[in-house]
Amino acid sequence: MTTENKPKRLMSLDALRGMDMFWILGGQSIFAALFVLTGWQGWKAFEAHTVHSPWHGFTFYDLIFPLFIFLSGVAMGLSPKRIDHLPFPERKPFYFKAFKRLLLLCVFGVLYNHGWGTGIPMDVENIRYASVLGRIAIAWFFCALLVWHTSLRNLAYIGIGLLLSYWILLCFIPVPGGEAGVLTATGSWNAYIDQHFLPGITYQNRAVDPEGILSSVPAIVNAIAGVFAGRLVAQAQQSKSSEWKTVGWLTLFGAVSILLGWLWDMVFPVNKELWTSSFVLVTVGWSLILLAVFYAVIDVIGAQRWAYPFVIIGANSIIIYLASSLINWEFISLSVFGGVIQAVPDSWQPLTAVAALLMVQLMVLHWMHKRKIFISV
Repeated sequence: MTTENKPKRLMSLDALRGMDMFWILGGQSIFAALFVLTGWQGWKAFEAHTVHSPWHGFTFYDLIFPLFIFLSGVAMGLSPKRIDHLPFPERKPFYFKAFKRLLLLCVFGVLYNHGWGTGIPMDVENIRYASVLGRIAIAWFFCALLVWHTSLRNLAYIGIGLLLSYWILLCFIPVPGGEAGVLTATGSWNAYIDQHFLPGITYQNRAVDPEGILSSVPAIVNAIAGVFAGRLVAQAQQSKSSEWKTVGWLTLFGAVSILLGWLWDMVFPVNKELWTSSFVLVTVGWSLILLAVFYAVIDVIGAQRWAYPFVIIGANSIIIYLASSLINWEFISLSVFGGVIQAVPDSWQPLTAVAALLMVQLMVLHWMHKRKIFISV
């Protein structure tokens, strides 16, 4: 089998993945704490982007999930391989490993859903099977199969086809017993499929699960877009003179994707819970721009020390995400830094509490990183 030379590991990829996870681990509370400290109303505007959109619309907190999927595609794009020319016995280990990862992440997703001291129900009908980790697994799995069996040109056609097909289904084909183009939490195709085909329960017993069956299909395109971004970066690594050109292309493609997404929003609204095609374009656009910035600063310019906290989060992103549901980090942080938090002035206490919460997690991740303990699925 012939494979391309594997490029060096991108520190910017781990750092961007870590920055993405940072907001889930407690970083989203920083702006509210800064508002208490300073009273500046501007922090309220930032805080508004640390919660998800109620339905149509977009906040930067909506970007966390699709950015992670995009980055899984970037990792594939850095060293893609075609295996369709190999005899099946040689392809079988690839399939087995991919299916094993799919299954493990789905199981971990169920575990995460029922964390916080509740435990997985013994009644299988009361288990929530759809999950964030499950969608990441599904998007990665199908994107990997496509990368292994198709050319980049066909991969692009498939990605475009998925977005257009999803738009046609949701906006022009009537739901059984309903109407076409109903993009509500109860009248959409997503709600119909989740209610009829998704086993177990949905998130908060809603008609549509935000990680439901149908909306996982366009999420594959976030990973596909990441593959193309990874190919651009890999080519830049092979020719140092093109690194800044690659930064420019990533930024340009990102801006165009955002523009197309908001133009599409006029007829197919940007919506995270439905994961609309316009939402895919907007999130891919911002993902490309963030990748361009992190790649330029960390890997091209070489300014790396500031990114260390993000790097250690990104290097063990899945395990720390799972731990956020299974471990009471707030209790641990108060056990270690509770006296410090109580000693500072009242206006400083919220910010100190956020810093303490992040600190205990970073201490664990630093310990793991120094001992080269990297847990991946």
